[in-house]
Parts: sequence; structure tokens; C-alpha cells
Amino acid sequence: MRINGETADHISALDRGLLYGDGLFETLSIVEGEPLHWSRHMARLTQGCQRLKITAPDSDYLLAEVRACCAGKTRAVAKIIVTRGQGGRGYNPANTTPTHIVQCFPWPDFPAKNSDQGVVVHVCELRLAAQPLLAGLKHLNRLESVLARAEWTDDTITEGLLRDSQGHYIEGTMSNLFIIKSGQLFTDPLQQCGVAGIMRDIVMTLAKPLGIRCFLRTIDEQQLKDADELFICNSLINIWPIRCVIDRGEYPVGPLTRQLQQAIRAM
Repeated sequence: MRINGETADHISALDRGLLYGDGLFETLSIVEGEPLHWSRHMARLTQGCQRLKITAPDSDYLLAEVRACCAGKTRAVAKIIVTRGQGGRGYNPANTTPTHIVQCFPWPDFPAKNSDQGVVVHVCELRLAAQPLLAGLKHLNRLESVLARAEWTDDTITEGLLRDSQGHYIEGTMSNLFIIKSGQLFTDPLQQCGVAGIMRDIVMTLAKPLGIRCFLRTIDEQQLKDADELFICNSLINIWPIRCVIDRGEYPVGPLTRQLQQAIRAM
């Protein structure tokens, strides 16, 4: 682990990331010691820092930290955390210096069948709260995802789908959600809540040259049930088709999902 440019394993108990979740994070795939989609991750982190008014770390410095932390790793997961830094009691964010943390974890042993055959997902009871100022950000306040993930213990369930207070399907606990209907892609615009994932952005970018139209629209219960195909995505799993939404329906692993999977592999 690297903290503020040095090998270390602890931060101050006064760090605002610990006290208030005051910060952001990125989760990256590492292949042969190098992070995938670095420019996209860095752009999102920088934009998030700007929105939270935290001084963003230098890209070259942070890349060197990731490389140092993940050196010699064939496959791994890197996590970058940027907090506002140490502060006293109270919410006033003034007079702080950001804390930078880089961690390296073993690559998860994802079953190949998740990508090939699709996954089973649960519809969570927890509803995402609306907060436009934080919508899209990968901030450190992840209690909604923690509580949602605690809703199931069945190992046959891979992910949980999250809705907002109006019943619109927003995302998964660790992923973004796309539905396919009549050859077109749909995903929530994330204007009120949710995380704008890197793989979500890549999917939308790849869809255009493939001739697949993509729309940012809310997804209600009926649209989910009527979908031709469903899939979830993030930077580690790429795309996993959804073959069953419990108590909602079953779905084929369809041709557009396969086409997008192949396009990502070819990047």
C-alpha cells in the first residue's frame, strides 16, 4: 500500500475520509503491472475532485504510485482513494491537505459462466436517495450499497439491482445496468443518484460505431420486464449478461450483448 507517496499501512484517525466519507475512489483492472483505461479513470477522479472542491492529484504522480504498488502483478485490482485529508472536529472543510492512498489486491476469481451464461440478480428493497450534487460521483459514502448487498446471502445471486424512490432502475450495487429493447440500448441518466461507471462510458462509446443507438432514459418496472436483453458492467467484470431477475423474469443472452462483449475484448 502507498500513502502520500510512501509505503505505509495506516492513516490518521482524524482523516476526513474516515470521519465523513469525504473523498472519492477509483477501482482499476491491472494487467502486467499497468492500469487499464487510465485516462478515463483519471478524468473521472479529476472531475470528482473539482465537484467536491478537493485538489486533484497529478496524473503522472498517481500513475507512478499505481505502478509501484502493482509492480510484477500479472492480474490485479488497484484502488485509488483521495480524501480531503486531516481535519478537526466539525464539517468545515477548510485548511486541509488531501490524502492519497493506492492499494493493490489479488484479481477476483470470477466464474467464467458469469460472462458466458449470464447471472441471476436480486431486486433490492433499499431505495437510492436523490442528491443531484453527488449523482454520478464515485464518492466514499457507500452505505447504500453496503446495506443493499446485505439483503441476500444466496451464493446463486450475483448482484442486486437498485431503484430510486420513484421505482426507476438506476444501477447495481457494484455495477451499471443496461437494458436492450428493439436493438437499442437504454441506461439511466444518473442525474439524481448512482455512479457513472467507466465501463458504462466505454459501452456507450463502443455502441455508436457498432450502429447501436444508446439512450439515457429512466427505466421503469414494465420496461425492465419487457426488455429483450439485460446486462450489468463495471471495470473489473466488463459485461455480464443478466439471465434472470428474481420475481421479474428470465432473459436470453442476446446478440447485442455478445457484440458489445466482443468489442470490449478487442480494445
